[in-house]
Amino acid sequence: MATVRKRKLPSGLIRWQASYVDGAGKRRAKLFERKSDGEAWLVEVQHDVKRGLHTPGSVSPTVKAAAALWIKRSNEKGLEETTLQQYEEHVDLHIVPLIGGKKLSDLTVPAVNAFADDLKDAGRSHAMVRRVVRSLGAIFREARRRGLAANDPTAGLDLNLADREDPRPVIPTKAELQLIIAGAAGRWRPLILTAIFCGLRGSELRGLRWVDVDFDARQISVTQRADAFHRIGRLKSKAGYRSIPMPPMVVNAFREWKLVCPKGDLGLVFPTGAGKVESHSNISQRGLGAIQAAAGITVPTPLLDDAGKPVINNAGEPVIRDVPKYGMHSLRHACASLWIESGNNPKRIQKLMGHSTIQMTFDTYGHLFADAEADQKAAEDIQLRLLGIPT
Repeated sequence: MATVRKRKLPSGLIRWQASYVDGAGKRRAKLFERKSDGEAWLVEVQHDVKRGLHTPGSVSPTVKAAAALWIKRSNEKGLEETTLQQYEEHVDLHIVPLIGGKKLSDLTVPAVNAFADDLKDAGRSHAMVRRVVRSLGAIFREARRRGLAANDPTAGLDLNLADREDPRPVIPTKAELQLIIAGAAGRWRPLILTAIFCGLRGSELRGLRWVDVDFDARQISVTQRADAFHRIGRLKSKAGYRSIPMPPMVVNAFREWKLVCPKGDLGLVFPTGAGKVESHSNISQRGLGAIQAAAGITVPTPLLDDAGKPVINNAGEPVIRDVPKYGMHSLRHACASLWIESGNNPKRIQKLMGHSTIQMTFDTYGHLFADAEADQKAAEDIQLRLLGIPT
């Protein structure tokens, strides 16, 4: 039976004790300053008990303890080392310092919003706040799996973060792509062509094998990737496993490259000279970066010192240097834009790009699906309907 009764504490203070019987048949109680607070809490608790979702506060772990269980579980699942490092940084640098001592049962939706506000006040970027709150949600889901949490207050949470940055990806122009293709030679030519015309991620390019290249069907099968530590492994999601068509230029480049490609036990298409996994930095700097520098596709950028501050010359002005304008991921964006321009629908783009959700496709490339001609026709119709003036 659930009750709310007045209690006088040894200190002389008056409190209201709300008590109930949990799912295991054990009586639990909690003190409140006001009777109404105890009654409201009791209604919520009884609702959770009936649904089998209640976890008593006395057995609820702290956020720090629950985070340790989540990290342990992530290790057991064999996640990539870089992913584990990011999770550990979220826990050690952002979550534990602010709310590590709180119990999961004490974290409500308002409390999570307050945590997000504290992160912003501490100087974290909006993107970092979102990532950290996602990690907090993963901590709650692992705790629920273990029966240590009743719910996840981050589920469906709207952080209401202002975002004034342009969300559209930076995409090379067709003229720039033509210059990059013209300047790509030797070992870099087939790699650059594959990035532009097939849209593989950098890690997928580095892990691509010759057995995954079907010359007869003119298709590439994406089946594995190379991580930041040069280890070959599985793709990050099921959606990443896909087949991508190759245009004739890529097929011909592959045929020529295969004759001189360094051999190795891994059978990679774009290996080092010793047949091992190539580094992303080498591809970016000696490959795409050098091609852009030679073609003049650069942007003036202040030179920074080891502390991240601008280097100042004798005249007291920042030292400026020209750096390559685009990274490897920009070529993937370029490929998507070309596919969209060719008339592929959003679902097909999702499949070709290996996106786990259609929302990811729309968030990244939604603006490219716009029909400028239809939009202009609609604007003209509005003018005609309102003023009767044709264009």
